[in-house]
Amino acid sequence: MQVCDVCGQELLSESEVRSHLARVHLGPGPPCPFCGFRGGGYDQLRRHIDAAHPEPGPQSSRPLGAATAAPGPSPLACPLCGEAAASAPGLEAHVQARHGRLLLATAPGNKQLYECPMCDLVCASPQILQEHVDLHLEECSFSEGINRQYGLDDSGGYKQQFLKNMEREVNRGRMQPFEYHKRKTDMMESLAFGVDDGKTKSSGVIEALCKYYQNEFKDVRRIWLSVGVDHFSSSLGDRGWGCGYRNFQMLLSSLLKNDMYNDCLQDHTLIPSIPKIQSMIEDAWKEGFDPRGASHFNNRLRGTKAWIGACEIYSLLTSLRLKCRVIDFHKPTGPMGTHPRLFEWVLSYYSRGREDGAKVVCTSKPPLYLQHQGHSRTVVGIEEKKNRTLCLLIFDPGCPSQEMQKLLRHNSDVTFPKQLQKFVGSLKDKQYQIVAVDGVLLPEEKAARLEASQVFTAEKIP
Repeated sequence: MQVCDVCGQELLSESEVRSHLARVHLGPGPPCPFCGFRGGGYDQLRRHIDAAHPEPGPQSSRPLGAATAAPGPSPLACPLCGEAAASAPGLEAHVQARHGRLLLATAPGNKQLYECPMCDLVCASPQILQEHVDLHLEECSFSEGINRQYGLDDSGGYKQQFLKNMEREVNRGRMQPFEYHKRKTDMMESLAFGVDDGKTKSSGVIEALCKYYQNEFKDVRRIWLSVGVDHFSSSLGDRGWGCGYRNFQMLLSSLLKNDMYNDCLQDHTLIPSIPKIQSMIEDAWKEGFDPRGASHFNNRLRGTKAWIGACEIYSLLTSLRLKCRVIDFHKPTGPMGTHPRLFEWVLSYYSRGREDGAKVVCTSKPPLYLQHQGHSRTVVGIEEKKNRTLCLLIFDPGCPSQEMQKLLRHNSDVTFPKQLQKFVGSLKDKQYQIVAVDGVLLPEEKAARLEASQVFTAEKIP
């Protein structure tokens, strides 16, 4: 194990120490006003100053930008060049004219002035400087917080998060170094080929549901299921932001098993990795799909943790000549903020054209991409109870693959489907969107949708 000289973090090798120093300690940000050290941001700069340049005395902390002025012939000597000033206004005028700085709150008798490390202001006391710098930090934290919320900061993407989380596991003793290197090699190979490694995939859950409902009818009048859907859960590389990509993988796993879509997907016969999906969406933008959405992401997803939603999924599917639509449930339609019309729409989607009396209906209908604020999931079926109550069956990428495997081992248990069930009272977000695939586009139809996507609007359910 190697140790970072700056922060003391343990790392696996000297090369990783160098990488850590470049990434964490030498990134963008203001320089230290005392030694010139450039940290990765304002919070890190504050921690560096407290650690490397403490003032003497118990629990004292040197304020940002503190600088000792050279002695001059006057109590109001300029802290930047030592030139004397006869008065506070004269010093302020000198600092602004000679050095292009603003001087804030000069007090008679001050022998020390304080420069802001983030702008051209010079303050007369550490208290004034601290208040001023706090305003900078609040501004910076606000803008960085918005970017971080949607994954648009510069903290790296899938690969960087995967490696960082594995390093953390090694440091905590939860992973052996040899396992780290093996998984790193597997991950790099997967990214090189653009194919998902399948380590979070669970197959056979739909088949287990079919078998369960064949034997357990009780209060169920009828059940419709999308066949052939594999479950994909989040991994170390995309935990916290990758749900949209994982739901696309679930949808694609079903489409690849349906001969209707063979022509559209002939170049995508394997499930793509998340960075590959990001590149595919970027390619859809380059074709001209959803320019407004593309500009929101600065036309770039690869190498970021950017969240995606229904619009990006629509653009990607349409670019592959898959006929799809976005249905917007823009407000609650039931008591206590519920969405019964969403459930009715899903029932209509699955039951349309199926009048047979079978209680378990395994349809060729693709699963549905379900989006709400901050998360997305995949609808793989719907139950209709004997009392006409409706219940969605949902695959959630936030459910670990270990839990999905437990479902397969306990598929005879009466609690088997409960982890997948969502009743009307369970969906209470203000707004939901569904992306539904229903056929293949002719080239001229794709061109028409490309033109229409310049002003993208979802189909609203009243």
